[in-house]
Amino acid sequence: MTTAATVSDYIAEAPPQTRKALQQLRRAIKAAAPGITERISYRIPTFDLDGRYLLYIAGFKQHVSVYPVTAGMVAECGALIAPFRAGKGTLRFALDEPIPVRLVTRLAKVRVRERRDAAGSRRARPRRTP
Repeated sequence: MTTAATVSDYIAEAPPQTRKALQQLRRAIKAAAPGITERISYRIPTFDLDGRYLLYIAGFKQHVSVYPVTAGMVAECGALIAPFRAGKGTLRFALDEPIPVRLVTRLAKVRVRERRDAAGSRRARPRRTP
């Protein structure tokens, strides 16, 4: 794939089967996290929430991937994501199998909670005085 300027460009440049899977991932993530923004980072689609990355997706010849796999995702969906794990921080979905859209939506919701909880705990900390 070439270096795309937008998420839409990235998806449009993908081969048809990869494009379809990327569109499914994009819709699932957006459904789980209203108000997210999209951008290209590390040459792949990135979804941001409140100014911080939420999830990345990428397309390849034989699969699409979702990054990162977090401790919260493993705690809530460990058995469900186990068949898709490719390394510690990656989920890999083969293009010759249906994309588990409901699972991706659920994982995106876990990430939203993680990000919002982290943001809340940062705001709740008292400031240090020098």
